[in-house]
Amino acid sequence: MSNTVTRDIRIQVECRYVPQKSNPMQGRYFFAYRVTLTNEGTETVQLISRHWRITDANGNLEEVQGPGVVGKQPVLAPGASFEYISACPLPTPIGSMQGTYQMVTHEGDTFDAVIAPFTLAEPYAFN
Repeated sequence: MSNTVTRDIRIQVECRYVPQKSNPMQGRYFFAYRVTLTNEGTETVQLISRHWRITDANGNLEEVQGPGVVGKQPVLAPGASFEYISACPLPTPIGSMQGTYQMVTHEGDTFDAVIAPFTLAEPYAFN
């Protein structure tokens, strides 16, 4: 699990391995993750874009950037939360993800909300 706060925006990520969509014999490991953003501050903010850094066990880095998340650019009033589920395939049973969400306040200030690193791991990868 990942849990971090940037400028009163808490980002929590939980990850799980999805064996039904994985095929280890073909080097395909599928992971789903749930992200919860919570505005713990006093100003309204909007998530504008995302930047993910995904690293597999071989050290290969993939960067994913784009507008919003799951087709949305949610606005978070003070005390509000937004949650979504997405997924990531990897060619190795272990990897990691980290990144940032580009946010803008109601007043027009922009900042990067940090997504702390979290591990993607097939349950038996450490045995």
